[in-house]
Amino acid sequence: MLFWSVAALVLIALIFDYINGFHDAANSIATIVSTRVLSPGKAVIWAAFFNFVAAFVFGTGVAQTVGKGTVDIRIVTLPVIGAGLVGAIAWSLLTWWLTLPTSSSHALIGGYAGAAIAKGGMAAVLCIECTAWNKTLAFIVVSPFIGLLVGYSLMIAIYWLMRYVPPGRVDHWFRRLQLLSAAFFSLNHGGNDAQKTAGIIAAVLFSSGYIATFHVPLWVQMSAYAAIGLGTLAGGWRIIHTMGSKITKLQPVGGFAAETGAAVALMTATHFSIPVSTTHAITGAIVGVGSTRRLSAVRWGIAARIVWAWLLTIPAAAAIGAGTYLLLRATGAR
Repeated sequence: MLFWSVAALVLIALIFDYINGFHDAANSIATIVSTRVLSPGKAVIWAAFFNFVAAFVFGTGVAQTVGKGTVDIRIVTLPVIGAGLVGAIAWSLLTWWLTLPTSSSHALIGGYAGAAIAKGGMAAVLCIECTAWNKTLAFIVVSPFIGLLVGYSLMIAIYWLMRYVPPGRVDHWFRRLQLLSAAFFSLNHGGNDAQKTAGIIAAVLFSSGYIATFHVPLWVQMSAYAAIGLGTLAGGWRIIHTMGSKITKLQPVGGFAAETGAAVALMTATHFSIPVSTTHAITGAIVGVGSTRRLSAVRWGIAARIVWAWLLTIPAAAAIGAGTYLLLRATGAR
């Protein structure tokens, strides 16, 4: 019975990872599609490939943070993890349906924490070992700011360096350079996001006694990266228009700057083992790029709607996770 429970939770976690991929596919490909450098079909293949390649580049620091750094791993049980995944999946699907580019990462952290609180009270997320919250919450602000700052600075530098180059030639160069920036962003997207699911699966294995110490087995890493890559391959078409053109209109040079800025934000967070939102990073970078033309080039109403969705993600997913755990407990699951 334990084996099948563990297998079911691993499968649900990989389903979440797949949903994360197609929910966040817009982050990876919206800019390169909106600038018409690649067709949507080619763009998702490009992004999915680099999502998976990230498995051979990054370690498991983010997985460790999510799995045991946000909740007290000693009180975590299989129903807690299952309820947390339900909270994350439900919120991700709802915001996908509403075409809101919210954070699947924060939905996962929120759902997991909400279920843990329902079982063990606030002590479940305020324990001595729960050291990740300050960094995670801080990067809700820091990651879009890094993306905005790098995207804005790159655009200013490019305008200055290319001020005597004919626009047609600039466009020609940056159509090719955007392939590199999209690959760089997708690599860092996979490197941060796939680790979060890997951390949850490691928590499943640890809580059920299949591993004696908390670590992330190689097969877990490969499965998580494959799932997010396949999800990206499926494409999150409903959100692409919001990210690619509703916030501001991008040209290839702007797409290059936005993707590079967001990738730098993700790489910084991954280096410090912080689970960060790719959605926050790319949105901040797009706003930074748009602001270099004029402030009115950014549709601030759309940006504000996205920010409200960001603020709601952790508490909303936590509420769903907590409610799901309480329902499971009512059936006798602990």
